[in-house]
Amino acid sequence: MADITRRFGWRHLRSAPTAHIRHHRRGRLVHDGRGLSFWYRSLSAALSEVPVEDLELAMAFHARTGDFQDVTVQATVTYRISDPALAAERLDFSVDPDNGSWRGAPLEQIATLLTETAQQHALDVLARTPLAAALVDGVASVRQRVVTGLAAEPRLPDTGLEVVAVRVVAIRPEAEVERALRTPAREQIQQEADRATYERRAVAVERERAIAENELASQIELARREEQLVDQRGTNTRREAEEKAAADGVRTEAEAARKVALARAEAAAARETGAARAEAQAAWLRVHGEADPATLHAMAATRLAENLPRIESITLTPDVLTGLLTRLGRTDGGGGAEA
Repeated sequence: MADITRRFGWRHLRSAPTAHIRHHRRGRLVHDGRGLSFWYRSLSAALSEVPVEDLELAMAFHARTGDFQDVTVQATVTYRISDPALAAERLDFSVDPDNGSWRGAPLEQIATLLTETAQQHALDVLARTPLAAALVDGVASVRQRVVTGLAAEPRLPDTGLEVVAVRVVAIRPEAEVERALRTPAREQIQQEADRATYERRAVAVERERAIAENELASQIELARREEQLVDQRGTNTRREAEEKAAADGVRTEAEAARKVALARAEAAAARETGAARAEAQAAWLRVHGEADPATLHAMAATRLAENLPRIESITLTPDVLTGLLTRLGRTDGGGGAEA
């Protein structure tokens, strides 16, 4: 919308670069172009403002497919007014000279024209297309048909309109039909998921079985090794006992042999000692048998004196002394008397 200001009964208009302004005064075209700025009197001026930028028109309409299913088509048409002068002549783009607002609704008229034209061509295509094909390939076919139909529509260039682009966003069936169409795919996806779950479970069971078999094999191997260990321990114990018994036998035999040898040696020594003692006794007896009795008596007295306790003093009476001397004289055989 143009910017209009008031000064002393005059009006000043300033438009945007994307707006085409046409100013008529008393039936004559005074100003015509984009981005204009000028003074005018509101009582004698007739103004028109035509937008020349690209405009977006979003549309949504219902259609019926070849198998009598209702669908909703969502599309967007981009257009622009290529001939502002022609459009201003065919449509009411006049603006109020006091505030710059449109007196009519020209863009709504253009939107109605484009929507009905595009809807007509889209309905023509979808009416001969089944629902499944429309959902799969309908977007491209509808877009192509709408582009072709708008390009061939004679009213658009006669109105100064040019279609820049057409985009078909989506073709959607009713909610119940859409759920029904999704059911086979969902069931297939669920079957794939179930199959994957079963395969995963089967793999898990197989792995558990392999683990159990490995554990059982490990236990069997452990039991076998324990059995071997018990047998080896028994063999070692038996061998140790046998070796200990053999060692004890050898030690006993050696001890017995040692004792026998010692006894024999002691017996031989005893025999030798006895023989030596016997010989010594015989020699002693033989010497004593050959010796004089007086000598033997003297030796006996000497031996007796050696074994008697110590005598500090002795008292002899005359009777005892006389008898002793007498016996001594007899022993000497008369020789002592002479002495």
